[in-house]
Amino acid sequence: QVQLVESGGGLVQAGGSLRLSCAASGNIFRINAMGWYRQAPGKQRDFVATITSGGSTAYAGSVEGRFTISRDNAKNTVYLQMNSLKLEDTAVYYCNADLISTSGLYNGWGQGTQVTVSS
Repeated sequence: QVQLVESGGGLVQAGGSLRLSCAASGNIFRINAMGWYRQAPGKQRDFVATITSGGSTAYAGSVEGRFTISRDNAKNTVYLQMNSLKLEDTAVYYCNADLISTSGLYNGWGQGTQVTVSS
């Protein structure tokens, strides 16, 4: 079994910073990619950032230049460093992983962590 455990969400003032973490655990053979998505109230779940096993990154235009995704391969963990936070960044942030476990293919989500940006 594979589990994704997120942490780091919270309340922060506009202009502030926050770092999210997502740790994948279980019988993992290979991680192809991990990423972050977010869903604001009444909105669809949107792409935020991804990082591949080779280290390639991609960002949504709304966060590019402010957010940075990184990984720690030894810990099967990805991070999202969020700087210069804006009110519109308020959302539930979800971790996604595409990987191969010892049992087969896996693509799943964490339970989400709330990020609230205040004025």
